[in-house]
Amino acid sequence: MEKINRVFLIVLDSVGIGGASDARYFGDENPNTLKTIAASEKFYTPNLAQLGLFNIDGINFYQREENPLGSFARVVEASVGKDTTIGHWEIAGIISERPLPTYPDGFPPEIISELEKNFGRKILCNKPYSGTQVIHDFGQAHEATGDLIVYTSADSVLQIAAHENIVSVDELYNFCRIAREISDVGRIIARPFVGKFPNYERTPRRHDFSLKPPKKTILDALNEKNLATIAVGKIFDIFAGQGINRSLGINENNSDGMKKTLKLAEEDFQGLCFVNLVDFDMKFGHRRDIDGYAQAMTTFDMELGKFLSKMRDDDLLMITADHGCDPAAKGTDHTRENVPLIVYGKQIRAGFNFGTLKTFADIAATIAEIFSVKLKTNGKSFLNQLK
Repeated sequence: MEKINRVFLIVLDSVGIGGASDARYFGDENPNTLKTIAASEKFYTPNLAQLGLFNIDGINFYQREENPLGSFARVVEASVGKDTTIGHWEIAGIISERPLPTYPDGFPPEIISELEKNFGRKILCNKPYSGTQVIHDFGQAHEATGDLIVYTSADSVLQIAAHENIVSVDELYNFCRIAREISDVGRIIARPFVGKFPNYERTPRRHDFSLKPPKKTILDALNEKNLATIAVGKIFDIFAGQGINRSLGINENNSDGMKKTLKLAEEDFQGLCFVNLVDFDMKFGHRRDIDGYAQAMTTFDMELGKFLSKMRDDDLLMITADHGCDPAAKGTDHTRENVPLIVYGKQIRAGFNFGTLKTFADIAATIAEIFSVKLKTNGKSFLNQLK
């Protein structure tokens, strides 16, 4: 194997491939995000199929590729959780033994009191809520009083919604920074919206304020050796900027993210391009939109075809996910699932089945070995198996 200079790691946010063995302990009963969406007429992913997606162990609901171009694995989450932050941290090398805190009954009075005191404003809602429904139900009261809409979900999040005519985006971000100092949730999320009742609309100026990773990740290891760590989408937010030396936000949708990734493929750099495509989760998984999710996968597959044509001989592509969000499951929560891993490059073997990997952190360990950087992780590199 010759030297690999660029790794493109694309996370299809929430594209799980079947319930983990401990899914029932997370309140999930036989979830399978990929199986659900693959049954839709909107689903068509010939490029993913050709790379070996449907050859992965446990996937028995779609036609397998006779001669897959990529190598592939089913990957088990070793961390205790099924959320974005913990999933991405594990991909980057950190296994979390404790779940991040959630508040299914809303935040306790002492936290709300501390927030109100520091905000200088009262708080509305304080319940788990749909992001679109919460502004419909509390938007008028917010406009009348200036009180902030604070809500949560099944995830470890504290979300603050405010109308841009009442609270400027910069002011909303500052409220989130204050909340970050007070709350121990995984993410504080700014949710600005515009419009008039009953036609309020959330804007793309959402911003996440995440906990800093508790240990060094593959991003830190690469950055310390002056290798590129390029974040596309909400990767910068998930890692609180730690270890990232360049970030490109996604302003519109997954296609915008892939457009930016395609441009990066034309640049010269040595290191990692880490991409998150959040639409699968945010727009379709949580909203339980099966056909919308399937169509988003079809669109991604078309864009993947363009990306594959731009890959250089010294490139390596990894495609994976961070958790599941089965749009056929009850409620609106993420689902505890195994995730796919596809690895493709012109220098590596094709058609190799890794079987089942025990942790997402194997991805970080492999990237560390590719670039000869030191990373303390319980993940194990699979680079030798790719030769």
